[in-house]
Amino acid sequence: MGTLASELRSIAANLSATPRVYVDANFPIGVVAYMRQVLHWDVFFVLEEPAIRRAPDTEHFRRALELTRTLITLDHDFLDDRRFLPALSSGVIVCSAPGEPALKRLLAKLDRDVLRTDPVVDLPLRGQKIVAG
Repeated sequence: MGTLASELRSIAANLSATPRVYVDANFPIGVVAYMRQVLHWDVFFVLEEPAIRRAPDTEHFRRALELTRTLITLDHDFLDDRRFLPALSSGVIVCSAPGEPALKRLLAKLDRDVLRTDPVVDLPLRGQKIVAG
């Protein structure tokens, strides 16, 4: 028997073909709302979880995998393959955009071109990192 998260992982993946993402604390709240309301993503937003909002990056990286969610961040530290092994990730997207409107356009493109390419695959970037922007 595994943890609650590991037991629920397969059930959650089957409930929805919508992208499941783990968004770290540096994303603007308006962009998180856009992810939920316009893109219809299942978003776990770190700032809404007081127990982990100030956790180190390594904890967020581990939790994204545990929760079966693609990690989306503006933090380029996640590109360090020595600290954040791609093979041990649920997928990482490091975004760069000059402001919220550009970031929203970038996320819409990621939604269309990366995260929704195969509705059967729950983590299309498992073991990979991409820089978007």
